[in-house]
Amino acid sequence: MNETKHFESLSVLAKVTDEQADKRKGPSIASVRVSAGPYLAVASVITFSSALLLRSHNDAEALVLIAIAWIFVPLLALTDRIVFDGVRIRRHGPIPLLLQLFTRYKNQLLIEDIEIVETHAVRTLRRGGSVRYRYSTQVSGKGKEFGIASGGKSYRKLVREMFPLIHQDKLDNRSRDLRDYLSEPKALSKKAQLSQLASTDVLDFATTDFRLGGKSKETTATAQDLERAHLLRRLGNELRVIGRLREAGEAYRRALIVTPRNAWLIYDFARLLRSQASARGDAKLLSRAKAALRLASLRAENDIVLLPLIGESFIECGDTRLARKAFQKSIEIDHGNYKASLGLADLALREGKLAHVIHHYQAAARVNSEAALVRYARRESDYYMLLNDDDDYLSTELRRISWLQNVTRVRRLASRVTNASILVALAGGLLDPFAGSIGWSIASSALVIWLLTVAATRVLFARTKPQPAT
Repeated sequence: MNETKHFESLSVLAKVTDEQADKRKGPSIASVRVSAGPYLAVASVITFSSALLLRSHNDAEALVLIAIAWIFVPLLALTDRIVFDGVRIRRHGPIPLLLQLFTRYKNQLLIEDIEIVETHAVRTLRRGGSVRYRYSTQVSGKGKEFGIASGGKSYRKLVREMFPLIHQDKLDNRSRDLRDYLSEPKALSKKAQLSQLASTDVLDFATTDFRLGGKSKETTATAQDLERAHLLRRLGNELRVIGRLREAGEAYRRALIVTPRNAWLIYDFARLLRSQASARGDAKLLSRAKAALRLASLRAENDIVLLPLIGESFIECGDTRLARKAFQKSIEIDHGNYKASLGLADLALREGKLAHVIHHYQAAARVNSEAALVRYARRESDYYMLLNDDDDYLSTELRRISWLQNVTRVRRLASRVTNASILVALAGGLLDPFAGSIGWSIASSALVIWLLTVAATRVLFARTKPQPAT
């Protein structure tokens, strides 16, 4: 009887556990397709193999491989998605399901376990005063990483739903910009029209030499003027994030006329100048961006949120000296500033001062109560402490990094040789069969080397595990 009750209680407990798991999983709130790069690489390799089969007159096998490469692989790419359900971010699709079945590895990460979110911007098109940005966001924590590439409404929805739930100390500057200012292009265009900004044709001929400074007009400005300045600042940030830099500059200019001493506004304007300098390759604009950041640092006074962001922007501009001053000022005001401690650790690492790196990571671990941030800072502190204390481990890691750099160079070279050899094989085959054969042979060898270097890169990218003491 007791055994029966025991089994019944276990059954009830299992049912409750399953219900709780289903509740935690929840429905999908937002999802984006995984980057198609790996799938495209696989399709290209299969296509190359089918070409070799055609050369050896194995037409049926070649036809099967072509069908796999350009029908089956694209279907896998379309169904492989990164899903956010309000609680966790996870991979969803046939490939992740197979990996989970055979390796028991669940590629998912709870929001509270996210340790760092980094976003990189790539310019894909430049026209006049506007550029087109493609954003690539890396979300990592507990040894798991999710790469999210921008590409329309799905990415914007994911950012709007997920980023506000992530602790702000986990976000870098660009991720914060996306969280606060990423908007729909059509709605933004309407907002710009309502704000009566000048047209892009007019702005193309307008001067960009707008100088900061001057006396504040906030004392004489009406509440309506201040509210309009606030709205113009937000509009400028939204335009900057989406790549409409000239219009963003006009919005900032109008806002600065009303509030020329606003530290956050000057900081935003400095980031605009940095974006324009990067888009145009203009060293003068970069110098103006640094000057604006210095002014923002002075106007920030005791703003412990803004000062670390200014320090990060100085690093982006390549000025480590002023970045250190901004971080140190933050620490002097607030000894528990996590972002400033991480910034100082980054600067110390650039200078090769491992003892300082360890100190700043340990300080960051002490001053924050967020479990994921503490775990990240302690892990980094332990890693650099091991490098500092164990010469053998330091030599192993330096050797690994050297190999990784060499393998990366070989991979790039092999990729170029493969592409060039395929062109030679196709063109040479029309003129001389012998030249075509040589081209295919070189391409095959280079492709094998490329595949080996891709596998080696994945192995060498992970940090070496320390050997247990004997």
